[in-house]
Amino acid sequence: MPLNRRKFLKRSAVTGAGVALSGAAAAPAAQAAPAAKGPKRYSLTVMGTTDLHGHVFNWDYFKDAEYSDKAGNSQGLARISTLVDQVREERGRCNTLLLDAGDTIQGTPLTYYYAKVDPITAKHGPVHPMAQAMNAIGYDAVALGNHEFNYGIETLRKFESQCRFPLLGANALDARTQKPAFPPYFMKKFHVPGAPPVKVAVLGLTNPGIAIWDKAYVQGKLTFPGLEEQAAKWVPKLRSMGADVVVVSAHSGTSGTSSYGDQLPYVEDAAANVARQVPGIDAILVGHAHQEIPELKVTNERTGRTVVLSEPLCFAERLTLFDIALVFEKGKWQVESVSASLRNSSTVADDPKITRLLADEHTKVVAYVNQVVGKATETLTTVEARYKDAPIIDLINKVQEDVVKAALAGTEYAALPVISQASPFSRTSQIPAGNVTIRDLSGLYVYDNTLVAKLMTGAQVRAYLEYSAEYFVQTAAGAPVDVEKLTNANGRPDYNYDYVSGLQYEIDIAQAAGSRIKNVTYGGATLDDAQQFVFAVNNYRANGGGAFPHVASAKELWSESTEIRTRIAEWATTKGVLDPKDFASADWRLTRDGVPLF
Repeated sequence: MPLNRRKFLKRSAVTGAGVALSGAAAAPAAQAAPAAKGPKRYSLTVMGTTDLHGHVFNWDYFKDAEYSDKAGNSQGLARISTLVDQVREERGRCNTLLLDAGDTIQGTPLTYYYAKVDPITAKHGPVHPMAQAMNAIGYDAVALGNHEFNYGIETLRKFESQCRFPLLGANALDARTQKPAFPPYFMKKFHVPGAPPVKVAVLGLTNPGIAIWDKAYVQGKLTFPGLEEQAAKWVPKLRSMGADVVVVSAHSGTSGTSSYGDQLPYVEDAAANVARQVPGIDAILVGHAHQEIPELKVTNERTGRTVVLSEPLCFAERLTLFDIALVFEKGKWQVESVSASLRNSSTVADDPKITRLLADEHTKVVAYVNQVVGKATETLTTVEARYKDAPIIDLINKVQEDVVKAALAGTEYAALPVISQASPFSRTSQIPAGNVTIRDLSGLYVYDNTLVAKLMTGAQVRAYLEYSAEYFVQTAAGAPVDVEKLTNANGRPDYNYDYVSGLQYEIDIAQAAGSRIKNVTYGGATLDDAQQFVFAVNNYRANGGGAFPHVASAKELWSESTEIRTRIAEWATTKGVLDPKDFASADWRLTRDGVPLF
């Protein structure tokens, strides 16, 4: 990339100016209609990915093996690169755009390694593997995802500076000026002989939940208003600037709802709302929801025009194609039709260009995750952790308790009892008997959460437990029990069910939600509602994720930026041996009318 353009992109990122580029004047106009009577026509293909989450190769770092699933999917930008090359060959590169809808730099040990182990922010630090791969493939623009903020704004800005494409976020605003902190849009001209160029604008929108989920990084620095509001502001501007086609790249799903429990001031999954409410949009590349939507047609309420939406499957498993047909009539280009389809990464091989480019980075990360940090005396698994108190989750809580106790030593809160929460994130995690590696522990704690200490009362903890217990489906005493149907009541995901260590309690699932927590004790005595506790929680929960009661508003006593996953590895390394007798505890059990379920 020429130096002057790189400077332009950096400058745009700071000022919030949109990014406007012109297509190569000498590019052939493949697919333009030959000279003949009748209007000129032009065909444009917009390709899109989303929720890449650091997947460059078809590799499972947690299993140390090629990725595979029952559906036969393949993952990784190396496969996407092959698909993109195919489309460019078919349609003519000068007639294509390549976009992404966000969540790029978090999600695998590869991205963690270059954020924390060998960070891109270090002096003379490396270029992020995702920047290298996406630059090589030739992305035109990428919308910000909420997970872009997980490692802080410094890491995000460094990644941005390494990209040869803009990171778009029309609704990521500077908290002081309320102006865009990132480029809101990208615009490109496509030349057509014998007619004016086709001007295509791409508006980038991100998720308002960032304000809650990454509060520690963005509070007082950035604000994130709703997608509908900002689209309504920017789409008319883009049209007034001469855009013939408007595409939105939105890190937001189509359901019109928000995640279970998250009390957001704006709708989290608003892409379909944007299509319905904001005139002037031709297509929306959808992200965030990790769903596969080949084509969704939404009618705009004001114009009656059809807006086409598509969401390719996450982790680079699919590539969306928007095929846009235009006709030049009455002195301007008009969109005649839009259709969407998907291409599957499993149908192609890795692009050797990407494989060669990032082979060294991949090798480093494989070696890192296979480091042995200790030995386990027995196999620990999460298979039954949703409905039985499992030692593998107790391990997380024990580590969190120990870290918080050490952090508060010598403070006025040092004498208070420490309790802890943890969720059964995965149903398949396992720490095998014998050597324990970083990848074993990473598979147990798959998120980059950090630890926070909050001050809570016994009454607040009781309410917290009651809310958590809504996760179970009400099951009458004596009724048959199918463990596959026992949990996830009302759609609550596993990560929004919490164990709480340091107390003993029963969850009576024969009772209605709201009155299930029974026989809560601390230190062998009935829980005192006025008792004060230090509550060790992850930052997602501490910031209000899942809308658990009291915790977000509770007084914060301490927090840190080291990941909980790293603390678990440090604890295991110090111990040398993972023996359940050092961390397992009998804290809770399921009952029905007081009779234990298991």
